[in-house]
Amino acid sequence: MTIALRHARVRYGPLEALHGVTLVAPSPGLTVLLGRNGSGRTTALRALAGTVPLSGGAVVWDGADVTRVPAHERARRGLCLVPERQAVFGSLTVRENLELTTPAYAPALDAYPQLAPLLPRRAGTLSGGEQRMLALSRALLSHARVVLVDEPAQGMSPAVAAHTYELLAALHACVVVAEQRVPPALHGRAALVYELRRGAVVFAGEAAELRRPRPR
Repeated sequence: MTIALRHARVRYGPLEALHGVTLVAPSPGLTVLLGRNGSGRTTALRALAGTVPLSGGAVVWDGADVTRVPAHERARRGLCLVPERQAVFGSLTVRENLELTTPAYAPALDAYPQLAPLLPRRAGTLSGGEQRMLALSRALLSHARVVLVDEPAQGMSPAVAAHTYELLAALHACVVVAEQRVPPALHGRAALVYELRRGAVVFAGEAAELRRPRPR
């Protein structure tokens, strides 16, 4: 199973954010979209999820063209997007956020024990790292076939960030994450990497290749 962008173009008004991007994320496996702000990595995630329309190209999932399939239908088919911002319901408690996914939320507390004492608190009062843990635990509970996460370890301590990547890598799913730089937790871990710059792919390969000198 794979999910892919084929020559994808996305426009925001007069500006084109993706210039014919092609990338393939296999399952099970971890794929990382690298790039600075404005590189197109977040737009690529949104294009896969269907929350932004393509102006050209296609989104292909399991060999089927889903370009015109709306985001809510992709979610119903097993795609989960965890955006960088507003990934939790701030007015609801941690417990209520988890129960929206499933009443049997104990596995979320196994994944992130730090959430247990926070269950009665409103999600909007949590720190940035705690909100990321909550958002990711909801994604883990969903048992999605495709998990898309924008900056999964944002606001987390190095130890929690490493644990987060262990959780994502252990999923029997297609996992695609967007990061500004190669996270330390990725070192020594098998992952496919696409580096984007100004809306185009400038590198595609295994994570280990990024640590080798590249021709200029």
